[in-house]
Amino acid sequence: MTNLGDQGVGTVFPVIHPPQVAIVGFGTVAPRPWVEAGALTVMPTVMATLAADHRVSDGHRGGLFLAALRDLLQRPEDL
Repeated sequence: MTNLGDQGVGTVFPVIHPPQVAIVGFGTVAPRPWVEAGALTVMPTVMATLAADHRVSDGHRGGLFLAALRDLLQRPEDL
């Protein structure tokens, strides 16, 4: 994991260093437009990115991982 949010970086695209096969990057938490129950509101959000070695895993699995991460971060009581 790499986090450049504390430096004010909105989105980070980390680089995999062997022997790693994947890395998640987090940007800064910031208020952004959000639609909830059909209404526009402002919510604190964070951009998360994933870099993965496609020799080990494909993009579909990476997408599933990011979706699971999103679900957990939206419900921290489940952590």
